[in-house]
Amino acid sequence: MTNNDILKKLRVALQLRDDEIVDILALVDFRISKSEIGAFCRKEGHPKYRECGDQVLRNFLNGLVLHLRGPKEAPKARDKSNENTDRPKPKKIGGQKRVHTGKASAKNKKGPKRT
Repeated sequence: MTNNDILKKLRVALQLRDDEIVDILALVDFRISKSEIGAFCRKEGHPKYRECGDQVLRNFLNGLVLHLRGPKEAPKARDKSNENTDRPKPKKIGGQKRVHTGKASAKNKKGPKRT
């Protein structure tokens, strides 16, 4: 399957027009004309047929991700004062780290209180 086939199949599946493909490519700062998109979508024997290069397809796919998902958000700065304090802190027991769950082990459980 060639890059032209992939571009044509995505164009049909997503119901994209040439100007929408140009806009999608512009999202990743890749400039191309509508006539070039039309040349990629022609049959291979047509005199105006043009092969779609890897760079064009790669930029189209990257732009399509931005078009469908939206722009990537900047990572949020971590605030150490507001870390999750709900989880238990690891305790060192016998050289190994163990997580204290708040439950007593079977060995440490006391039986019923006798009076």
